[in-house]
Amino acid sequence: MRVDLHVHSKYSTRPSQWFLQKIGCAECFTDPYYLIQAVEKRGMDFVTITDHNRIEGALEIAHLPHTFISEEITTYFPDDGCKVHVLAHNISESQHRDIQKARENVFELVDHLQREQIFHVLAHPLYSVNDQLTLEHFEQLLLLFKNFELNGSDNPESNDCLRQVLSNLNSRYLDSLAEKYGILPKYPNPWQKNLVGGSDDHCSIGFGRTYTEVGGADSIKQFFGGIQNQKARVVEGRPTPKTFAHTLYSIAYQFYYNRFTLERYVNKDFLLQFLDRSLRATGDRGHSFIRRQYFLWQHRRILKNRHHQPQNLIGLLRNETSKFITRDPLLQVSSSGGQKPQIALEEQWFDFVNKVSNRTLLQFADNLLSQLSGANLFNLFHTLGSAGGSFTLLAPYFVAFSKYSKQRQFNDQIRTRFIQQTESAPNDKDPENIALFTDTFYDINELALSLQQQVQSALKHNKRLKVITCDVERNRDTAGIQSFQPIGIYEIPGFGGQKLFYPPLMDMLDFCYAQNFSNIHAATPGPMGLAALLTAKLFKLPIRGTYYAPLAQYAQFITQDGFLEDLTWRYAIWFYNQMERVYVPSKTAADTLAQRGIDPQKIRLIARIVDIDRFHPGKRNERLKRHLGIHDKKTLLYVGRVAPGKNLDLLAKTFRMLSQSFSGLHLIIVGEGPYLDDLRKELKRTPYTFTGYLDGDDLAAIYAFSDIFISPGTAESLGNAVLEAQASGIPVVVSDQGGPQDNILPNKTGLVFKGGSRKSLLEALQYLLANPKIAASMGHAARKHMEECFFDGGFHQAWTMYSASSPATASQSLHARDYAFAV
Repeated sequence: MRVDLHVHSKYSTRPSQWFLQKIGCAECFTDPYYLIQAVEKRGMDFVTITDHNRIEGALEIAHLPHTFISEEITTYFPDDGCKVHVLAHNISESQHRDIQKARENVFELVDHLQREQIFHVLAHPLYSVNDQLTLEHFEQLLLLFKNFELNGSDNPESNDCLRQVLSNLNSRYLDSLAEKYGILPKYPNPWQKNLVGGSDDHCSIGFGRTYTEVGGADSIKQFFGGIQNQKARVVEGRPTPKTFAHTLYSIAYQFYYNRFTLERYVNKDFLLQFLDRSLRATGDRGHSFIRRQYFLWQHRRILKNRHHQPQNLIGLLRNETSKFITRDPLLQVSSSGGQKPQIALEEQWFDFVNKVSNRTLLQFADNLLSQLSGANLFNLFHTLGSAGGSFTLLAPYFVAFSKYSKQRQFNDQIRTRFIQQTESAPNDKDPENIALFTDTFYDINELALSLQQQVQSALKHNKRLKVITCDVERNRDTAGIQSFQPIGIYEIPGFGGQKLFYPPLMDMLDFCYAQNFSNIHAATPGPMGLAALLTAKLFKLPIRGTYYAPLAQYAQFITQDGFLEDLTWRYAIWFYNQMERVYVPSKTAADTLAQRGIDPQKIRLIARIVDIDRFHPGKRNERLKRHLGIHDKKTLLYVGRVAPGKNLDLLAKTFRMLSQSFSGLHLIIVGEGPYLDDLRKELKRTPYTFTGYLDGDDLAAIYAFSDIFISPGTAESLGNAVLEAQASGIPVVVSDQGGPQDNILPNKTGLVFKGGSRKSLLEALQYLLANPKIAASMGHAARKHMEECFFDGGFHQAWTMYSASSPATASQSLHARDYAFAV
């Protein structure tokens, strides 16, 4: 005998999900008579309805054969109001009335059910109905209940966890709980539990996905007797967040279907046809010749008028929906009433919503950035106002991912508390699994190169670090990297071809849920940083961020617009205030953020990684130097992006003056960028070489044979090149503004000049060139300093940025200036 022991009808009227409460929606619209047909079609032998604290639905079909009356009771722990759901089966009307009188107190309710010998089950035991369920509540529930449900709507991992916990119970452990809470179980062998299954269906789509089966049972009495004698078998579905979200969409659609009597319009609009067949199990699935012709006519009409579609959210949704339905053969067949596609319904719906939402979010992002770049305040507010509608479209998925993630975390608490305290219980908790979101990974810049190095170091040390990014050409899953195809690209005006990739939000959420990350880290505050923040909030995960680049200063430098600079600062402070920790590259950056409003207690200094074996004085390559034609020259070196904002014009003008005073000088520029042509003009008729982008042995060799390294920028953050130069044994000259100044020992490993001052930079370079012994001594000191700080490559210190279990240490003090980069 097979029975789905947890099914709802239209008499379940009070939804627990805020998304449904927001629109004034009930939690189910299924007619009891439809249940009879649907449940029997799916192989069930008996039908019951378990509405919340009501039996009207069960009574409507009680006169029919193979039915019995049940309900889902809402009860509470009296001390704190923690809500619990209990299924009561095969009851009478009078028993229902008595149950309602006793249900306010879970202890009194259980006593009543046991006294009346009513078969009862603790529903979805590891799901916190009103977010108050604790480990202590669950311990008491283990004493109160004999029968536990494997719920067909819950996270399957919760059901697995429940099986594991219950199978590891023993008399000694239950006795200790009874003594702890003063609760004496009133049933034999309380450590032996029974399991039953029910779909917990609310939308008529999931009937019978999870059910209870008892072999050899010919009656309801034998069925429940078989459960009590542990002869029952639970057949489980394996729902995902997509399944649960699809249920929410279905309930919402059925609400509007009934409220606005959409039945009159379904066959007149192909969009409604598609929605009806996707979200309402009772939808008409016939497909006449006339209906197919009408569908094609609508398709042609939409294509003809596609340039005249309104640009508000509703108009955009309808336009994009039409295009996606007509482009996708599977969706087109479904919409026109043809044969049901051979893919899971929730997967088809996810793909549909994903495509439509990508288009709406793309338009929103384009409009937002366009208004920002034009400083159009009025249109900016209008654009921001439309964002709410875009995210309302995705609300069911946000709810679903959040619910399933919350259950995961409670499962971990359950395993830690219960399974480790019972016999033969292995501890299989996964180690930390870090997701690192970044807007830049494949670019040629200091941050991207640093992240690439961290990925390789993580793989080398068997650490679970996954970089999540977007790239047009490299969208694939490789070791340590998940690169998504962006849904759109925005080229930032004035940033020399710098682009922002819009991430495919739903695909990322789906990926992150499957990966079961334990921590989130936002390396950048752009679109990927926002995706990281949303993921962390939905999945209830700790999130940390890294402040690498002074965005506001760059915005002001490029646009010369104080409004945009202030707006960028406001956004950056809002973003980093969402983090539990903010890692900065220097004390200067830390002071700036603290002054702007970031709590100093959450600011930490970045742990850096420099490969002192790769960057080494021994990598000096005279053959390469002769190949460049500078074997007898004093070499000044710059390594980094050749872009506006790097003060390279200052470097060029200073070098021009310097080469008039010192013969035999040569300037090497390693890097690429949009300022390259302008820099060539600045350096015209001076001895210089542009190498383009270099890495590997060639880069290490150029560091090693150079005489002085120069970092002229005033808005630099990381300063990795400054560390690499010191590891290569050459003195460095850096600005007193920005992060690199914190990465040297002033007057020991290099010199600090006044940022933006040609006179100050010139004097610093003249001093080193005029005193070669002092310069050589600084180079030796620089190498020794790097060896002391990065004897193990620095990775284990750097891992503290990502690991949630890593506490702050004394060496992370913002006042330890000389050791800021080493953490």
